[in-house]
Amino acid sequence: MNYLTVENISKSFGDHILFENISFGINKDQKIAFVAKNGTGKTSILNIIAGIAAADSGQISSRKGLQIAYLSQKDELSDDLTIEEAVFTSENPILKVIEQYEKALENPENEAPYQKAFELMELHNAWDFETQYKQILSKLKFDDLKQTVSSLSGGQKKRLSLAIILINKPDLLILDEPTNHLDLEMIEWLESYFKKEKITLFMVTHDRYFLERVCNEIFELDEGKLYKYKGNYSYYLQKKEERIAQEQTELHKAKNLFKKELDWMRRQPKARTTKSKSRTDDFFEIKDKAHQRRNNHKVQLEINMERLGNKILELHKISKRFGDLQILDRFEYVFKRGERIGIIGKNGTGKSTFLNIITGKIPVDIGKIVPGETVKFGYYTQSGIKIKKGQKVIEVIKEFGEYIPLAKGQKISAGQLLEKFLFSRKKQYDFVEKLSGGEQKRLYLCTVLIQNPNFLILDEPTNDLDIVTLNVLENFLLDFPGNLLVVSHDRYFMDKIMDSLFVFNGEGSISHFPGNYSDYRSYEDSIPPMQPAIEKSEKVQKTTTNTKIKLSYAEKREFEQLEKDIKKLENSKKEFEKQFVDGNIAPDKIHEISQKLQDAINQIEAKEERWMELSMKLEE
Repeated sequence: MNYLTVENISKSFGDHILFENISFGINKDQKIAFVAKNGTGKTSILNIIAGIAAADSGQISSRKGLQIAYLSQKDELSDDLTIEEAVFTSENPILKVIEQYEKALENPENEAPYQKAFELMELHNAWDFETQYKQILSKLKFDDLKQTVSSLSGGQKKRLSLAIILINKPDLLILDEPTNHLDLEMIEWLESYFKKEKITLFMVTHDRYFLERVCNEIFELDEGKLYKYKGNYSYYLQKKEERIAQEQTELHKAKNLFKKELDWMRRQPKARTTKSKSRTDDFFEIKDKAHQRRNNHKVQLEINMERLGNKILELHKISKRFGDLQILDRFEYVFKRGERIGIIGKNGTGKSTFLNIITGKIPVDIGKIVPGETVKFGYYTQSGIKIKKGQKVIEVIKEFGEYIPLAKGQKISAGQLLEKFLFSRKKQYDFVEKLSGGEQKRLYLCTVLIQNPNFLILDEPTNDLDIVTLNVLENFLLDFPGNLLVVSHDRYFMDKIMDSLFVFNGEGSISHFPGNYSDYRSYEDSIPPMQPAIEKSEKVQKTTTNTKIKLSYAEKREFEQLEKDIKKLENSKKEFEKQFVDGNIAPDKIHEISQKLQDAINQIEAKEERWMELSMKLEE
């Protein structure tokens, strides 16, 4: 079933043509990835399909009544709403029923509204939907639904927008970099969700494992032409290589024919016959084909960086906390020459703060950081480049250096480095403010590399970079002879570049794992999971279409309240335990806090026992 058809659309900005006469269709249950270099119009095409921008020519036609949801890079949430209110602003009728039920739960003593809300939940079979929507919010780390949107970070707002789209289940999802701002746990959950759900996707993503495991078709915009591949990322790479090889063969033939025709043109008299004029016209077509060339560059640089001494970087029992949040707890490590360490962990565990501490931007509370005398840091942060109006690309990079020294006395200029990172000579004289977001990130990366560091620290370097640029960056880093310390949620990138990992477990705990990300996941999967009773609530459905509820009205209310009570008690228990771990309890308060902790444990056990009793009855 066809959902949407794109016919001969074109888009340009001034003299710069992004794309011309692009056509394709999107059918039900297709999961399409759209691949192209930064600056070639990926986001423009998404905006046109979503109806928030117009093409210069061509048209978009869609199935009548088609529901489209678009996750863009821009935040469009109302700051004055709570998370819960933002979710319920949807026109989805079942969400309206759930909203009414959630409000009734806040005043359970008022029986009439509760009974009415309960009956509506039954009528619309909303229990499964409620369970799923709560699971989506939980997986994307939204536990406090009363929190206002204005208090969320940029990354949290992007995650909330994603959650709202998933909850509403539109016919067609258009996604622009959906894995940005998600930690690895969230990405793997989203990957699993898309794989099992019957859902139609059209998305831009640089996450190659995500492409491999989710998408069943890939569209590539390359050199202004659209190529379609029915298959996942591995199939796409194979077929693209075959296509390029075929193009190179044809190009070689065209060049030989061009030489032959050029010789004929030079020998012709000025007055030509009709036949020779036709051949002359053909000559110019042959000339165009013969002069085509691909904009692909492989980075192979024997960098002559400043030599690293025996001492690289030493961390001696460093600790850091912000209020109640423990980032580091007496962490120590001695870096060895040439180590490549990736940093992984959930959002909010302090990964970026750790990099700022190492580079001296944030002081430690306790402990010492001792860098070697020969160490020269190159630090790529998430904040990106600061744009100066009227500044050109080449001028930006020359502020940081004119060249990088190579082996055997050679060197690479600022312009040559930009070319290797896909900035053509013409592009180097464009104004920076005209670059796409991905191109600005690429330029920022060049400003770090031109300084010729021997210890590279990269904080999410793969965000907003296209797959072509990622391959260039990876080739550069594989050749890089110094130390690497990288925070990234790009699993493919981590597997290819990193030798070991710092795993941020939260509450100041960091473990060192000797292997790449896939090695770590295999190790984690081999450990039997431990699951508290309350987490089973996600697996025990309140009802299904074919299951008859055995709980009475009063028991149903009790069951709902038990879940809330247990969560509150679990939080209290963690707080009491944390006070003992931190050692911040006054001696005369130890007995009192200890008693409160024991009371919380006893209440949890009693309430979990009752919860299990009711849940078993629910399953009958």
